[in-house]
Amino acid sequence: MTDNPAATNDVAVSLRARINTGQPHTARIWNYWLGGKDNYEVDRAAGDQIRQLHPGIGEYARADRLFLGRAVRHLVGEAGIRQFLDIGTGLPTADNTHEVAQRIAPESRIVYVDNDPLVLAHARALLTSTPQGRTDYLDEDLRNVDAILEHAAKTLDFSQPVALMLLGVVIFIGDDEDPYGLVRQLTDRLPAGSHLVLSHTITSPSMPDVDEAVKFWNEHGTPKLKQRTPEDVARFFDGLELLEPGVVSCSRWRPEGGDGAEPEEVAMFGGVARKN
Repeated sequence: MTDNPAATNDVAVSLRARINTGQPHTARIWNYWLGGKDNYEVDRAAGDQIRQLHPGIGEYARADRLFLGRAVRHLVGEAGIRQFLDIGTGLPTADNTHEVAQRIAPESRIVYVDNDPLVLAHARALLTSTPQGRTDYLDEDLRNVDAILEHAAKTLDFSQPVALMLLGVVIFIGDDEDPYGLVRQLTDRLPAGSHLVLSHTITSPSMPDVDEAVKFWNEHGTPKLKQRTPEDVARFFDGLELLEPGVVSCSRWRPEGGDGAEPEEVAMFGGVARKN
């Protein structure tokens, strides 16, 4: 269910002029690493070069996706959340936010937000919904907080708790753009009982190959990204009740199954926090 024109073929066709197939783009490379087909040769070539610099890059793309699933299952199944504002959606893949949420609670409502024209062209895949719930898509930038909240209010009830999903998107906000202020603007507008789910690429002395991969990306790809330390990532949750186990490697946030051994650390850290 949607009133958004992104679901029409005419809009998808008109977006082609906005899609630059001559320069690698992060959403398409991420899609490539996850085994998707919504990418171009230039993205695959860049993705392979980055993987040579940092062989584990594909693992943290997958770890971030699995973290999303575990976080959403917790929020729906244990915290009772039925509304999600997913900013920086990326290209549709398996187990998108609405699929995970509505599998548990069919009445869940999800608004996706992204400003990538290729994501918008594929938005139809994100606009499926159970009859009891609803999904919508906004072609908007994280920096435009007022516009996002105004349009999302057509689908979400902001008098009730909302889960704000910021997975791998704040990395594209430079320090000169006040990334902490942007996140705070969003969480300040949400009611008590809402949650923040955030993941972010880190820089760490123990992972020098990650820094090399990011350097290569920023020289050749778009948009440019900003690494932050685990401590810097934890600052995004200031003022909120951080759930256990805190801000950790996405692979280590409440892992499921396995033999009980701690999963290998990846350079994508994340956490979940509640607004009291």
